[in-house]
Amino acid sequence: MTLDLSTLAPLVAVLMAASAVAGLLAGLFGVGGGIILVPAFYFVLHGLGYDGPQVMQVCLATSLASIIVTSIRSVHAHNKRGAVDWDILKGWAPGIAIGAVLGMLAAARLRSEVLAVIFGVLATMVGLYLAFGRQSWRLGPQMPQMPQMPQGGARAALSPTVGFFSVLMGIGGGSFGVPLMTLYSVPMHRAVATAAGFGLVIAVPSVIGFLFLNVAGAPPLTVGAVNVPALVIAISMTLITAPMGAKLAHALDALLLRRLFAVFILIVAVNMLRKALWA
Repeated sequence: MTLDLSTLAPLVAVLMAASAVAGLLAGLFGVGGGIILVPAFYFVLHGLGYDGPQVMQVCLATSLASIIVTSIRSVHAHNKRGAVDWDILKGWAPGIAIGAVLGMLAAARLRSEVLAVIFGVLATMVGLYLAFGRQSWRLGPQMPQMPQMPQGGARAALSPTVGFFSVLMGIGGGSFGVPLMTLYSVPMHRAVATAAGFGLVIAVPSVIGFLFLNVAGAPPLTVGAVNVPALVIAISMTLITAPMGAKLAHALDALLLRRLFAVFILIVAVNMLRKALWA
């Protein structure tokens, strides 16, 4: 395929800008930035002429691969401020990882329109809760109090759910993990910081699985479903902007951070539902 510089340069510029925003959101809201990267990858690949039936798998896998690096950077920045709750992260990591693997297996088979509807509906519910939920709403006591946090069947159901639905849309754990933790009275800043760790637990096992996925008509330099050039561009930008987002998160009022996160989630939900309806 021949592609002149006048076409390639704007596509690369769009991907760089989207990756920078994704990194900022990763640090600010504890999300992996995938909700920005997935459509950016999709736009770039279509612009390059790659529009096969499995292009969304490439977008999801490449986004999740970038989340590995973004999450490490974000967790490090938050942990320097003592905001990461390691008890929550360690307790929930096994279930989240199992859900991530199941999500990868499902994403390899489901149509992107179905995935968009599932995420759009769930994200709308999360955004509305963050925007209009009352401070008194709780599912239980604080998560850090280990004897009182969800265990047994409740945790066995909730933790894989976070991993499963996050992988289906190629995102980190913040979109589902932050609302879940705040329902258990975890302070917003601590929830955001810990959710950045969820992203790492979600991305690592799912990307390993995607590396063994055979994608028909994949772009050049694609390993399994992970496109290396797009990954390099995304990582180069998110490494710069993720610490900026983490620093900004700790400078903002907790209620303001909650409202900003609600707006972000609702915009994402509307966009995903729009894509599903137009597909």
